[in-house]
Amino acid sequence: MQTRRSILIGMVLGLVAAAPHDRAFAEPTAKEFLSAIYGTYVGKDAKGMPLDQPATNRVFTPELLKLIESDAKRAAKRREVPNLDGDPFVDAQEWEISAFSVDLQEGGPGKAKAVVKFKNFDKDTAVALDLVQVKGAWRIDEIVGPSGSLRALLRPK
Repeated sequence: MQTRRSILIGMVLGLVAAAPHDRAFAEPTAKEFLSAIYGTYVGKDAKGMPLDQPATNRVFTPELLKLIESDAKRAAKRREVPNLDGDPFVDAQEWEISAFSVDLQEGGPGKAKAVVKFKNFDKDTAVALDLVQVKGAWRIDEIVGPSGSLRALLRPK
């Protein structure tokens, strides 16, 4: 027969054993999410974030992803270059990022705003991002760089 003490010890051991396992499957924080993205841009010949599926499914909100896909389809139909003709994360077609920082502000439940500052070819640049949680995971809903708003760029003209 189990005593109350052995039951409590078993429960504590179960919680301790489960804690690292649960953290391993936890979604990243908004800052970790952005740091992982921008980390792909650091260094000479860095590839950056792929802007095709399935990578974009894990990065953008469904609404923003739909705008990106519509822009590409309209351009293909007209046999033209899409309005999104660069990388929105760095607001450029080419980059050599030497360092970056992420400044994050919570914007209410499931929302955050961030400013990512980086040096691109030794030029200081800042990009603002709106993030929302979609099914518990952070996704980007807007990017505003020196060239302007990504959503505005993607709207049909």
